[in-house]
Amino acid sequence: MENEKAKARILTEALPFIKEFYGKTVVVKVGGSALEDPQLKEWFASDVVLMRYVGINPVVVHGGGPQVTDLMRRLSLEVRFVDGHRVTDAAAMDVVKMVLVGKMNKEIVNLINQHGTLAVGLSGEDGGLIMARKKVHQGAGGTVDLGYVGEVDRVNPRILHDLIADEFIPVVASIGVDEGGQSYNINADMVAGALAEALGAYKLVYLTDVDGILRDLGDPSSLVPELSCGEAERMIEEGLLEKGMIPKVESCLQAVRGGVHRAHIINGRREHALILELFTGSGVGTMIRP
Repeated sequence: MENEKAKARILTEALPFIKEFYGKTVVVKVGGSALEDPQLKEWFASDVVLMRYVGINPVVVHGGGPQVTDLMRRLSLEVRFVDGHRVTDAAAMDVVKMVLVGKMNKEIVNLINQHGTLAVGLSGEDGGLIMARKKVHQGAGGTVDLGYVGEVDRVNPRILHDLIADEFIPVVASIGVDEGGQSYNINADMVAGALAEALGAYKLVYLTDVDGILRDLGDPSSLVPELSCGEAERMIEEGLLEKGMIPKVESCLQAVRGGVHRAHIINGRREHALILELFTGSGVGTMIRP
């Protein structure tokens, strides 16, 4: 009986959040590392489907860095990074497209569809969704040519609006294209933020392999549950964030200042982390607000 009461309390706690988010768009970015474990993939897919069934409009953005690296090594291609950016020549770009569009995207779509709703896979090349420009990177020794690594130039969200209106779940691979038709490998964190801003999303959620933003990088118990944009900026300026967290936080800041209501950074390795963050008062990660 006590267990049944606990379940009822959980459902009751979720109700006001379901009402608040009903009809709203939530962009969810999931990294390649969170998609390597079959159990994590199941939790992720079921969470996304539950969101759709309670009236939320999820849009999924994914990367696939570990999987790209693995295939490049199997093909005996050089794997090289500069300041966290993959140097992407023509051969590497072919691998990026094969992995992100041909493999990862289809796997995520299939997984979501197995849970009872309809997902549609696409990349930034489809319908001119993500127009890109070549990224100019300033390294320690000056400008570094990263090859076909791009940045988001602009977003045409029409195709996503149409899919959402027809009750599909869009699943977007983080590849863009320039005016001349050249494809670019774009950081999935930045793609998620740009799409959230262009869609006027209510929330932007990053599923990562850490619990969120920590006050002390060496102390897992120092999780910061909530930050203003100003507080997050100060943590970047003071060097309090680890290098891999900075692009996520910067993307959150841009999205929130561009009209996204809230941005979240959570640990996608936790069981049903997405649902716990959205539908409980305490949440499980870090929320960034205006």
